[in-house]
Amino acid sequence: MTTIYLVRHAHSTYSTDEQARPLSEQGRDDAEQLTTLFDGITLDYIYASPYRRAIETVQPLAEKSGLVIQETEAVQERLLAPGELPDFRQAVRYVWNHPDENPYGGESNVTAQRRIVLEIKRLLEHHQNQTIVIGTHGNIMVLLMQYFDPAYGYDFWNTLKMPAVYKMTFKAKTFLQIEEMCHHD
Repeated sequence: MTTIYLVRHAHSTYSTDEQARPLSEQGRDDAEQLTTLFDGITLDYIYASPYRRAIETVQPLAEKSGLVIQETEAVQERLLAPGELPDFRQAVRYVWNHPDENPYGGESNVTAQRRIVLEIKRLLEHHQNQTIVIGTHGNIMVLLMQYFDPAYGYDFWNTLKMPAVYKMTFKAKTFLQIEEMCHHD
């Protein structure tokens, strides 16, 4: 069995600098809290998008597990547009409704999904019977989940929390299931 935990980054302070946007204070607290979800779970590797908010979200977990975060651009957020958009949500809805189009100059759903699916297949190849964590982003994460289970889509993305953790399990390279990891208060 190979287990992949997808971690959507915690709340970040909004800025137009996608790359360097840090977590907010709330986000940092939530990232610390996330480590409790992994109590008793032995992790083998932690990967993350090179975007600062994704790295900062899995940083406390990496420290607790004694692992070094491996950055991989293949799991960074889908580029919706090179510049600012007047209406971000409307643009996201449009690209989800037209999977092979992106009139805003960024990646279409199809392109972004292909990128992350190839990376996951590569990771499954390299990490058989291991447990890995991937610090990533909402849109690209849901595109990955949708590839394995079409029930995940725009509506699901719209309700996705920050941070959020979903566990995907595979037997060899065969997808078994996706489940949400929740805090047991």
